[in-house]
Amino acid sequence: MKKRRTAVPVATIWSAPESIRSIDQAAFREHPDMTEWLDQMSRDETIALCREKRIQTQVLFGEEIIIDSVKGAWAKVCLPSQATFKDPRGYPGWMPLNQSVSSEITENKKKIMVQSKYASFYTLTQRKRFDLSFSVCLPLIEDAQSFVKVDSPIGPGLLKKQDVLMPDQQHRQSGEEIVNNAVRFLELPYLWAGMSAYGFDCSGFSYTLLRAGGYLIPRDADDQALCGRAIPIEAALPGDLLFFAYENGKGAVHHVGIYYGNGRMIHSPTPGTIVSITELKGTKYERELCAVRRYWTG
Repeated sequence: MKKRRTAVPVATIWSAPESIRSIDQAAFREHPDMTEWLDQMSRDETIALCREKRIQTQVLFGEEIIIDSVKGAWAKVCLPSQATFKDPRGYPGWMPLNQSVSSEITENKKKIMVQSKYASFYTLTQRKRFDLSFSVCLPLIEDAQSFVKVDSPIGPGLLKKQDVLMPDQQHRQSGEEIVNNAVRFLELPYLWAGMSAYGFDCSGFSYTLLRAGGYLIPRDADDQALCGRAIPIEAALPGDLLFFAYENGKGAVHHVGIYYGNGRMIHSPTPGTIVSITELKGTKYERELCAVRRYWTG
């Protein structure tokens, strides 16, 4: 078992090496381009990622990866930051080995968090390398006037100070603050297994917004529904997670949203849709609502 770190802005975790299609090359190559990948897929090809269960999750720049085995250009991995019943060590799947590196990145330093939807990562000579997604966290080396110097798996780099939250600006958010952050992603297209500002699935959206708020929760909706503090449905507050199950709320959990208030939720619904605010009353969501969980304490 070896540990490495993600060396690209967003690495996609596949169900198997055979899951990749010709249309997915932009996500598979050594320097993936999420915008190119998503823009060139048709609506049906995007939906097929879900229908055919081709991908499992995604992992952001700098995060730790456990390498179980290597098969040619592929690595079988687990993600310690994404808890799941599938593997006690973290979310499992396959990724291109060259999208990760061995890294001695310092863990005990205070970290900045990317607060902008996208933040350009620069070399120390201020040459742009690529864009990082919202919620990426990296160890802080130095605080300058307009830039911050950070450590990373590919070496030190720079981020514009306006794009990040400094360590002393971070706190455990209230439910209202979580909702306010979520609203920034309205109309973002759904992406099956998505975990970045390029696209979320339902539980990737709740996971990322809670993590950005200071709370590390399980990756998938069914696992999220088993943790946190159980709240009576009638006592839900903004920032709580709402869970929905088949068979009018009595079957398996299949969806999660963030309670917005006034009988509405903000969520990334299904393939082919966008992040939106939805009223529950009179919809299938009212019939399928099965649990409310509160993770926030701020």
